[in-house]
Amino acid sequence: MGTERGVAIRPADRPGDLGWIVMAHGEIYSEQFGWTTDFEAKVAGIVAAFAARHDPAREAAWIAEADGRRAGSIALVAGDEPGTARLRVLLVTPGARGLGLGSRLVAECLAFARTAGYQRVVLWTVDTLGSARRIYQAAGFLLTSEEPQFSFGHEVVGQNWELDLGEQRLT
Repeated sequence: MGTERGVAIRPADRPGDLGWIVMAHGEIYSEQFGWTTDFEAKVAGIVAAFAARHDPAREAAWIAEADGRRAGSIALVAGDEPGTARLRVLLVTPGARGLGLGSRLVAECLAFARTAGYQRVVLWTVDTLGSARRIYQAAGFLLTSEEPQFSFGHEVVGQNWELDLGEQRLT
């Protein structure tokens, strides 16, 4: 974690943080892409599952702040396969874009994944989220598959990305 020029990354452990993640995703994706409340419901499910049963040694969420206000989020949760984590709910608010918060959130998430002993991190996104994809590529993620689908009220191309963290093993 660090603070410089009014920017900070901190754990998502304050009252309102998890609700903000859901609300911000719903509002921003609706405004920018016209996505329906189906997307907000998906994010709510991810956040609710994290809140109800996450293992703090293996799963975490963070909030980015700019000038003391929430400006972004990310979470890392255990994946379906042993040694695999899932990167979830990356978001940077429009007013805070260009401050490097997305890259910092991903770096925080991947540092935690390495410390927790994960071998790889996977994520799902859509092709229209170009800034996020550039952040993932810069962090070393590779596109493993993509498929057109109808989601959130629109035709999108869903993409699966993966990052190999090396030979570390879960303890």
